[in-house]
Amino acid sequence: MTDVETRLAALEGRLRALEDEREITRLILSYGPLVDSGCAEAVAGLWDEDGVYDVDELMMDGRPAIDAMVRSGNHQRWIAGGCAHFVGPPHVTVSGDEATAVGYTLMIVNQDGGFTLRRATANHWTLHRTPEGWSVTNRTNRVLDGRRESPDLLASHFPEAERV
Repeated sequence: MTDVETRLAALEGRLRALEDEREITRLILSYGPLVDSGCAEAVAGLWDEDGVYDVDELMMDGRPAIDAMVRSGNHQRWIAGGCAHFVGPPHVTVSGDEATAVGYTLMIVNQDGGFTLRRATANHWTLHRTPEGWSVTNRTNRVLDGRRESPDLLASHFPEAERV
């Protein structure tokens, strides 16, 4: 391989890494607008067919369960009353066809004529590349309420970081 071919291959690898991170970030950031607009099928479509969405009070196994959550009376009441699932920018790590990401979600609801923070959660995402693009295999959310499990979830993305 010539020097030019080597440099071109390295550049293509760097470009693919940037494109992967961008696609994963866009997928994660699409969750809020999709779930708050009631696009049940599109929300479920972010996950693999048998993907898992693990929220403190609810475990959803597979797309049908995720779709059902968005269509549920409880979720539809949040939408009707005014809510925003604000997803902060994720920290994404890609390794070949697998990726993880961590970040935060705030659920803001309209109550008593004003907006209130209902919950703040730590999020850990596991994704993989499919022929159609990136897909979620698992998303775990834990409320940031002082329990150790929530910061542990965030720290799991940074195994080299020393915790105090």
